[in-house]
Amino acid sequence: MLALSLGAAWLLLAPLSLWLLFRGRPLERAGAIVTLLLLEAGTIVMGRLTAPHATPDHTVVAHDVAPPASCPERAPTPRSARLGTSLVLTWAARRHECDTAEVAMRSQGRRLLVWLHTGHLAPAGGARRLAYTLPVHVRGRTAAVTVPLPKDAARVPVDGRNGRRIPPPRG
Repeated sequence: MLALSLGAAWLLLAPLSLWLLFRGRPLERAGAIVTLLLLEAGTIVMGRLTAPHATPDHTVVAHDVAPPASCPERAPTPRSARLGTSLVLTWAARRHECDTAEVAMRSQGRRLLVWLHTGHLAPAGGARRLAYTLPVHVRGRTAAVTVPLPKDAARVPVDGRNGRRIPPPRG
């Protein structure tokens, strides 16, 4: 009932207060401001009094639902790397490929060491590295991620885990 009364007060007093605020004398304007402040304060107090109740300690389940499938944690080996203003890494996609991949990079001379990881663990890579969490795009059996490159990045992409050069894409 209190909420209904507050709503009716807003519907009746707010337009009148606004009209007096713009057209009234100084004393009427002050009264309009006080009225609007009281309406707002009442709304805030009403919101706190009618906050949703806490959920009970137990939950009733009508039927069992399997939890959503999570992607497997793994460190895929990059199949190819295309350099430009960004680095596009591709690898063989699995059935339940993750939506995101963590990519860490570190320059070492002319080599750009790259660590690729999907799942929830942080990639290895040592000190002074750039790390990104980026969306994975899957087409057919190939997964790809586009990594922004800093201007001073090295130009030969190398797999950071085994030290082998990552070849450019074929064709």
